[in-house]
Amino acid sequence: MNAGIISIGTELLLGEVVDTNASYLASQLPLVGLDLQTVITVPDRIDCLAEAFHQAWQRFDIVLATGGLGPTQDDLTREAIAQVLGEEITISPDLEKDLRALFAAMGRPMPSSNIKQATLIPSAQGIPNPRGTAPGWWVEKNGKIMVAMPGPPVEMQRMWEIEVMPRLHGKVHHEAVVLRTLKSIGSEADVGEKAGPVFALGNPVLGIYARPDGIHLRMIARAADDAGAATLIAQAEAKLRDALPHQIWGTDAETLEGVLGALLVARGLTLATMESCTGGLLASTVTDVPGSSAYFKGGFVSYTNELKVALGVDAHLIERHGAVSHETAKAMAEAARLHLKVDIGVAVTGVAGPDSLEGKPPGLAYIAVADEAQTQSIEGRYPPRRADVKRLVVTHTLYQLIQRLLALPPSH
Repeated sequence: MNAGIISIGTELLLGEVVDTNASYLASQLPLVGLDLQTVITVPDRIDCLAEAFHQAWQRFDIVLATGGLGPTQDDLTREAIAQVLGEEITISPDLEKDLRALFAAMGRPMPSSNIKQATLIPSAQGIPNPRGTAPGWWVEKNGKIMVAMPGPPVEMQRMWEIEVMPRLHGKVHHEAVVLRTLKSIGSEADVGEKAGPVFALGNPVLGIYARPDGIHLRMIARAADDAGAATLIAQAEAKLRDALPHQIWGTDAETLEGVLGALLVARGLTLATMESCTGGLLASTVTDVPGSSAYFKGGFVSYTNELKVALGVDAHLIERHGAVSHETAKAMAEAARLHLKVDIGVAVTGVAGPDSLEGKPPGLAYIAVADEAQTQSIEGRYPPRRADVKRLVVTHTLYQLIQRLLALPPSH
């Protein structure tokens, strides 16, 4: 069965609000066995809304809409659906009772405009919304389903997970569907080329997406039962791991910082940082993991050469090679390890931009890792945009740490 998503709100078209609802629902529909065929964004105008709903109702088995269920004059989702289906909107005594009880519980009188949130058409049922005042609509007619959900993501996601998704499972005749995402490092083109044989399988369907933490490979397998779908996923995953033996670092909901933390705990190791071009973003990311104080002892933001020297980096080394160099990065990693008495010191230094530094171009960076056995550094070149340089350097630093730790035995 196929589906379409309608995102409603002029603010979406003006770029004032990012449409996270559509991306969330798009990721959820395969779990129900639905084939999403379009996402459309529509302003708060009755003519545009009616046209969008009319076309979606004609084309798709299931139509999902978000937004436009508020109490104001520009909240027109209900009116548009009623117009398309040729039905009359009336106040539902049950919805009105629930709405008035909600306002009473909040100790506030209900504004008269909120009564429109207690309306239905004959083909619609109200969908509870305990996180807001706008009930959703579940519409069934002529063998098709239309669902209208509120725009605020916290309300929409709860309604989808608790109310809508379970009901769709009971309505949609679908095969078993299993999803699996592998997370890798590298360029999208490189990963895509290496994953070519899995693209050719057809089932699972493979999609490759560039994300802030690397390149994601999402597989969707369909079969008569869960076991069959899981087998297809396992076979495809094995092929991808063979094709990308040193690039895949995690799966599904795993994060680089989470994988790093788990490896440090498993090996009983501690970590410290010294950062220049990333300005503390590396330490901040590492400590996004709850319990990271068990292995992360602290860090320095040595943004000037004077502070690098004060922390133990040889001034003559900086004069000879520059602050942005393999040599300085290594000295910074060793200084971080020494000062905080940890097992591993990691350092980053680079040119975040937009201007060059020491005659070196924006986007050039060095990452160094020092442990008891050795100190190594790598050079990276990134798109010369300041925010991108900082983010990508942190991503690649975490990846380098993971690779170093994977080479160590768990009992180290």
